[in-house]
Amino acid sequence: MPASASPPELAACFLCSADRLARCPADEEPEVAFVGRSNAGKSSALNRLSGQRQLARASKTPGRTRLINFFAVTGGGRLVDLPGYGYAQAPKSRRQAWGLAVDDYLNRRVNLRGVVLVMDIRHPLREADHDMIAWSESRAVPVLALLNKADKLKRHARLAGLRAVASRLPPSLGKAVSFSARTGLGAGEALGVVRAWLA
Repeated sequence: MPASASPPELAACFLCSADRLARCPADEEPEVAFVGRSNAGKSSALNRLSGQRQLARASKTPGRTRLINFFAVTGGGRLVDLPGYGYAQAPKSRRQAWGLAVDDYLNRRVNLRGVVLVMDIRHPLREADHDMIAWSESRAVPVLALLNKADKLKRHARLAGLRAVASRLPPSLGKAVSFSARTGLGAGEALGVVRAWLA
């Protein structure tokens, strides 16, 4: 790799956690939020893109991300891991509180530059995913659909899933990428999108 080439990952470190918008850090740095179902591999995707295995806590038990977690990117900007929707093993009142915190963040965070919507490529476009895409279009916020676990499908099935999701994205705002947090498939393409948002 030439000395002037960009590093293959987004170097980042944990900054802080917040349970509500008022406790989030000052909105003076561009941010990219990671959203998705609790079993889509959201934290694993974030770890792959950062090149760090334990940056975001990945668990075999879905729904472990219960706060808004901020990670400072070397060179500027932040990655934000939002609580996943579905499967969280917690009282209904707590799940509702997380939902309000996420809604507040998405609708009132003025420095949000884009949303990475992580989906399991084998089960994409669930109801909440459609809602997230519709929200992105209504607010003119760019969305990257990261179709995780693509290594579990053969090439033809991956392409079919990619086309199906791409056809549902806002034409000028959305992009879909076949991705694997395990193998790194699609990581370079995804990193290019995220870097552009943070620039």
